[in-house]
Amino acid sequence: MKKFNEFIKGLSLSQQLFVLIIFFVTFFAAFFFVYVDGRVNNAINEQIFRSLDDTQNTLISANAIIDIPSKTANIENYPVLIDRDGVPHFIVSIERNESEWDQIEKDLATLRRGSKDRIHGIYKNVGRGLDSYYSILRISDQRFLISKTYSDNMDRLEDVLVNSVVNITIIVVGFFFIVLMLWVITLIHPLNQIRNYIERVKLGKDAELHINRKDEIGELADALVSMRDELLRQEKTKEEMVHNISHDLKTPIATIKSYGEGIKDGIYPYGTLEKSVDVIIENADRLETKVHSLLFMNRVEYLLSQECEGIASNMKEIVETVVQNTKLIKPEITIYTELDEVWFDGLQEPWRVVVENILENALRYAKTRIDIHLNEKDGLTISNDGPCMDEERLKVLFKPYEKGQGGKFGLGLSIVAKVVNANHYQVFGENTADGVIFRIIKPMKKEHRKGHS
Repeated sequence: MKKFNEFIKGLSLSQQLFVLIIFFVTFFAAFFFVYVDGRVNNAINEQIFRSLDDTQNTLISANAIIDIPSKTANIENYPVLIDRDGVPHFIVSIERNESEWDQIEKDLATLRRGSKDRIHGIYKNVGRGLDSYYSILRISDQRFLISKTYSDNMDRLEDVLVNSVVNITIIVVGFFFIVLMLWVITLIHPLNQIRNYIERVKLGKDAELHINRKDEIGELADALVSMRDELLRQEKTKEEMVHNISHDLKTPIATIKSYGEGIKDGIYPYGTLEKSVDVIIENADRLETKVHSLLFMNRVEYLLSQECEGIASNMKEIVETVVQNTKLIKPEITIYTELDEVWFDGLQEPWRVVVENILENALRYAKTRIDIHLNEKDGLTISNDGPCMDEERLKVLFKPYEKGQGGKFGLGLSIVAKVVNANHYQVFGENTADGVIFRIIKPMKKEHRKGHS
């Protein structure tokens, strides 16, 4: 069975169609010659014996069998008398050979001894080269009637029936084959279009795909086109982001370099050594933040690949630690917390980065306050009273390389989405009457063992 499955999977659709047709024809031929042909023969035999019986019943009703034989259509009828010694005598001599006579005598003896009134039989008529069908009817203990016919007409009838079935089968199989061929062609052509489209896309060439179908193949084609458009858009955005990040990195590096050279030459761009060094430190911090984001984007893949089945992190402790470390960044922004002890699946460090990135985003746009809530029912929510986001921005909020408000590129929220999705949670942002809120939903409650990174 395994080899057969591998053989089928290695065939094209056209080859699979031919295999199906061959299997169908073989099965039908075997079914016809083994089952149908036998049933046709049985039906014909039953019809012949029924005709013989009907003829005998008609002759008895007409009292026409006492002295003379008769012939009705292709049926010959012969009266038989049994003498006192039990020897049968035909009123008119019947055409017979030794095997025929022996068989008829045995059947006559069987009728005389038994309770049956009629016996059917078939024997080979050597003289005519045909099968002879006969029926022996007991009229009384001494009188019997033999009715016989030959198989020539029935053979012709059987040939007609068999040929009719075969012809109908050929027509049906031919029609079935044509329909299947047309159907397979309608599948192969769009599949070849899709394959050529994928090959051109793989080689980086311009490609178009137009398949006007509403079935699964049409849906697949639409999905491929949509996927390519999205990949092109992301690639373009990524290139733009790399260009902007390069520019962002180059600016603090150039500042640090120029200020360092100036200090070395005894020139203080900001008037004093202390102020000029502060500028260098500020740009070094900016550079460190940007490099840290880029490095962590790669490092998060490693963290998420670690075996953490059954490990959970205490989100209350994580949120409290992050709030404690960041609330002094903007002391004018008040951070309100309402935290229950809730455990999230996954390692502690990635979840800490998630909270840090969302809180950093909230601090960037908040006017006066940030609210953080954590409970089993609603998961983790972080809201701020800053300006609402554009609806189009909300749709791509967590995609990598997307341009944020002010035309800046950031990786923070894309890292959030990567960690959350890897741990099988959901994250989304939405506008509220007071600003913007981020939600991380815990899909279901599970048993965990407490763990740390």
